Amino acid sequence: MSSDDVTEGGPAQTLSGVLPDDTEAAAEALLRLCCEADLKISTAESCTGGLLASLLTDVEGASHAFERGFVVYSEDAKCELLGIAREQIDACGAVSRDVAIAMAEGAINKSNADIALAVTGYAGSAPPGAEPGLVHFGCARRGATTRHREEHFGDIGRGPIRLDAIAVALEMMTEAVDDAR
Repeated sequence: MSSDDVTEGGPAQTLSGVLPDDTEAAAEALLRLCCEADLKISTAESCTGGLLASLLTDVEGASHAFERGFVVYSEDAKCELLGIAREQIDACGAVSRDVAIAMAEGAINKSNADIALAVTGYAGSAPPGAEPGLVHFGCARRGATTRHREEHFGDIGRGPIRLDAIAVALEMMTEAVDDAR
């Protein structure tokens, strides 16, 4: 399958009309790059609840580039599916730099992906003392240092935070693919 096949079916079908056009275009471009470089990607999502994985599977002709997605909304799921130590979550909190990095590295270790993106944050209200709209991202690439990014989207609402988080995730994965080529 060539990289031209990625856009053969047109834009993302399932979420089309819901997502901003530039987000759909970024997903298609990422998958095209993955196809060209013969790289597989995976996701580990908490606050986005699988939205990123859904978007990446909406693009026809690129199924071989998306290896798998983990929806790990609860702390137990993060521990059970990604191998994160409960002590780490207890010490740092589920919404933290350390847990985002551990999620990304867990997704690499529990998959056949070359690159894994993790996202954890507060999409909507946050517990007392926590910042609404705080989101941490981890991006792991086999054989490279895992990258972290912290975003402060603000108290703009659950949907907008999740959409902004997807845009950041696509950007980070694209950078990792570019670095791997």
